[in-house]
Amino acid sequence: MIPNAELRRIIESSFLPLSCHCDIRPGGTMTVEVWDAETGQVDLLAVGVPTTELVSIRAVNNLVAELRSELRANQEWFERTHNKDGKPSSFVACGSDGKP
Repeated sequence: MIPNAELRRIIESSFLPLSCHCDIRPGGTMTVEVWDAETGQVDLLAVGVPTTELVSIRAVNNLVAELRSELRANQEWFERTHNKDGKPSSFVACGSDGKP
């Protein structure tokens, strides 16, 4: 079994240059949060990730690959549905008269 501190280090460093925090729980699960430090935008939040099967580097690498895939899908969705200012694409700014 990989020690929790080492598991955290491996996973958190796998998402650089994004910021990542792993919270490993005593019950055999963890939460992984990945965000852009410049914008604060959370790109991935995985809750209840089982840790009991992470007994080898290969298993950890497989988990990181799965999380990266989810991260990429989340980022692609956000880019499709939001404009460059981070607002939903359907957002239309209106003046005080209610007109765009």
